[in-house]
Amino acid sequence: MSTHTKLNELEATAICGNDISSSCLYVSALAITYAGQYAWLALLLVAAVLFLFRRIYGEVVGALPLNGGAYNVLLNTTSKSNAALAAALTILSYMATAVISASEAMHYLHTLWEPLPVLPATIGLLGLFLVLTLLGMSESAKVAVVIFLVHLGTLTLLVGVTAWYLGTHGLSTLNLNFHAPLKGSLGTALFYGFSAAMLGISGFESSANFVEEQAPGVFLKTLRNMWVVVSFFNPVLALLAVGVLPLVTVGQHTETLLSYLGQVAGGRWLAALISIDAVAVLSGAVLTSFVGVSGLMKRMALDRIWPQSFLKENRRGSNYIILISFFALCLSILLITRGQLGPLAGVYTISFLSVMAFFAIGNFLLKGKRRRLPRPVYASIPTVFLALLGVVVGLFGNIKLRPDYLVVFLQYFVPTMILVVVMLERVAILKLLLHGIQRMSERYGSWSRFGRLTVRRMLRELNQQEFVFFTKGDNVSNLNKVMTYVVENEFTTRLKIVTLLSPGEQVAPELLNDVRVLDRAYEQIEVEFVTRQGKFGPELISELSQEWGIPKNFMFIGSPGDQFPYQISELGGVRLII
Repeated sequence: MSTHTKLNELEATAICGNDISSSCLYVSALAITYAGQYAWLALLLVAAVLFLFRRIYGEVVGALPLNGGAYNVLLNTTSKSNAALAAALTILSYMATAVISASEAMHYLHTLWEPLPVLPATIGLLGLFLVLTLLGMSESAKVAVVIFLVHLGTLTLLVGVTAWYLGTHGLSTLNLNFHAPLKGSLGTALFYGFSAAMLGISGFESSANFVEEQAPGVFLKTLRNMWVVVSFFNPVLALLAVGVLPLVTVGQHTETLLSYLGQVAGGRWLAALISIDAVAVLSGAVLTSFVGVSGLMKRMALDRIWPQSFLKENRRGSNYIILISFFALCLSILLITRGQLGPLAGVYTISFLSVMAFFAIGNFLLKGKRRRLPRPVYASIPTVFLALLGVVVGLFGNIKLRPDYLVVFLQYFVPTMILVVVMLERVAILKLLLHGIQRMSERYGSWSRFGRLTVRRMLRELNQQEFVFFTKGDNVSNLNKVMTYVVENEFTTRLKIVTLLSPGEQVAPELLNDVRVLDRAYEQIEVEFVTRQGKFGPELISELSQEWGIPKNFMFIGSPGDQFPYQISELGGVRLII
């Protein structure tokens, strides 16, 4: 991380809160469409699932407080390929979020100023937030705070005005709506209403993707604050809408329900205010996408899933290649779909619900494989199971509602995963290419000498990166797990196994023998056994990283116990592999 100022509670909450609270603009209408007068109950069920996820995220990110969200937890509990799958889903979710939010914001603005060309304005909005994030995190956070506070103020005003309207006009519409017949049974209505309303928690995963930018203790507060906002406003606004508007009119104003509600309850001034607020908060969701994807893709580049050029920073500490690449991807999707929200909604829904499911699965893996790792909170097994069940039900319900969403999602997901697989398997691909060049050279002469040398140079550059494993005298079984992990997940032919000794302490003969055995067994890896005097900690890691020229995230340890004196985040990205 750069040495720039860490985000405080308000700044961090605003960045991720703009994303999740922007759902208030449309989730009530979605829930009412499927659950009718019981939409508020479906939204309360969603709030209950989100409450469970507060502890799940708190445990996982508290134990592994590094950028990357679901990618980070799977990277430290399973293989890099599994982690890359979660990362691909997260990136797709961010891309869809950015484009949908920008387009929706400009549609709202179009209702206020009809001459506005929506598609060029959407491109301009995406470009604006590219510039803001290039200027640095703190500048982005200040914009997010203003947007977030205005949004909360506007929603509070809408609740107050609508409640006053109910108090002065009576409850006749509410009574009429609650006696209206449901489409099917109450259970069916709640199932589909719950599934549609799960869109209302999109953005909850964002805070975990930039946790390293947050000041100590802030992350758990962002989870609490996001939960409070959506758990209050979403059910309350749905109930007020059912109390003021005939159910038949809700479907006619699905995209701008709150603006219409404001017009009925307060007049045109309130409708205009809500539209302006919608433009602002949806723009804030675009900012969240840029900030979140920057933290995630930086982490992936550090782990050599993306090219190392992605790590380049400008003078403000922003990874400008990541941000510009993300902008280009968003632009391409926008132009391909011509801003049609239907196809993007399919990608959006399935991606973020899958990410939430991966986080719950990651929590199970953390409990099983990293039991001794300290964590500030603990989510019980029933809590994680119920949360996972809720997300799976929501995912199933959305696919059942719109089966075509799954097809559209796969059209975006498959190419993304192909790119990730190519990056993960690029050593094997280069070796295959080298073999083909050599065969061509045998048949057609030495014309391919340049290509052969180029591929060999690329392989050498990939494999010459050295990795480090710190051992306290692990048995041969654990060391074998380390070797297996390195062979299966990393591009390297060199591994240092380091043990730290106290003054006068000698290396155990058994450890020396185990290392020799593994060095012979894994011919593709050259093992160097290193002994150093010193105490394991951030200072020693920094010293060895600088001395050997090995990045800290290429250093591995086993899972530490409760007595470990440091947080994993203090080790600068050192990974857990056994």
